[in-house]
Amino acid sequence: MTLYKDNNLIIRPVREQDLPQLWELSVKEEAPEWKKWDAPYYEHKSTPFETYMERKEQLVAQDDFWAIEVDGQLIGTVSYYWEHEPSHWLEMGIVIYHPSYWNGGYGTRAITLWIHHLFQTLPLMRVGYTTWSGNYRMIRLGEKLGFTMEARLRKCRLYNGVYYDSIRMGILREEWEDFVEKNGLSGMLEHAGK
Repeated sequence: MTLYKDNNLIIRPVREQDLPQLWELSVKEEAPEWKKWDAPYYEHKSTPFETYMERKEQLVAQDDFWAIEVDGQLIGTVSYYWEHEPSHWLEMGIVIYHPSYWNGGYGTRAITLWIHHLFQTLPLMRVGYTTWSGNYRMIRLGEKLGFTMEARLRKCRLYNGVYYDSIRMGILREEWEDFVEKNGLSGMLEHAGK
């Protein structure tokens, strides 16, 4: 199985045995804490386990949806979707479900491995993601990893009676390679997939 490792953090394809825990973390509750940060302007519904398991083939062993674990504990997922596949334009995402793992650098480490994997395995010129101005952690993560804020659509996300901006962040392959070189990540990323 393909996996990428940074010390005690691993990203890897989702396994069937992960599904009960993933269900519990992601859609068991009607209003989980993580949803306040991850596009809260979209409706989130609690889903019965049996219904969740009907999607098993879309979750297990997929290229576009991987698990994040720390010290053997499943804490989140990384993913991507095609904005326009013929142009090799994809958007990626991350969710860290456990609040106890927020602000500890785990998201940065997982996304670094995920970006490396995407550029290594797909013919991409750019990797990007969309967030909202209320999610300062995702904006800061992108800035920390050399992303450019490519678009700021003002006041188009309504949440709890307040309008927020939609933010598009992106990094080109050559910018990522420069970032990796300048920050001494080459050796770590070379060994991350082994």
